[in-house]
Amino acid sequence: MTVRARRLPAVLLAAGLLLGACSSDDDGADASPGGHDHSSGVSVEGPDDRFAGIDLPDPFQRPSFTLTDTSGAEYDFAERTVGRPTLLFFGYTSCPDICPTTMLDVGLALGRLDPAVAEQVQMVFVTTDPATDTPEVLREYLDRFDADLPVPFVGLTGEQGAIDRAQLAAGVPLAEDQGRLHSTQMLLYGADDEAQVAFDGGNTPADIAADVAAIVEG
Repeated sequence: MTVRARRLPAVLLAAGLLLGACSSDDDGADASPGGHDHSSGVSVEGPDDRFAGIDLPDPFQRPSFTLTDTSGAEYDFAERTVGRPTLLFFGYTSCPDICPTTMLDVGLALGRLDPAVAEQVQMVFVTTDPATDTPEVLREYLDRFDADLPVPFVGLTGEQGAIDRAQLAAGVPLAEDQGRLHSTQMLLYGADDEAQVAFDGGNTPADIAADVAAIVEG
């Protein structure tokens, strides 16, 4: 694990790379007021303000971790995505708000792009609830969002310890409360294997599409 992954930079803490609780679906009450709490999400921009998402003045390196994909095969994230524009998000399939909204936004964003651009991009969703999210559950869930895209979303699960290590390697806070309290942000890595931009619930499909196009086109 790199030093950067171990020490979660203050800029991302300020930018809202924090934990948000998903709302309850039993009686309409939220697990925390307002469900996922984005109140601390302050957009900290880099000096050039290049992106529609959250500029990261201290880019994150593409992490190295190995989990299990939806076919049941081993998936080495760094090896399989090296040099490729990649979106990375940690969440869980029964989340009632931020996770499906994020996946829908990604699907809409990639659908806006020229297929020649969209097919260069990989979306990777890592579950924070491996007790529930089997490979089969993940595949069924992600197929709701990627059906019309040139490249299917990748879903990853595994032992809890391996998922914890993946979050630490990516530089995001460890999910809590059996995965229900998890990071609300999504990182976008470029061909240089660095993430210079992140997205949260305040970003739109248009924001994501614009930044993905900028990263792909270099």
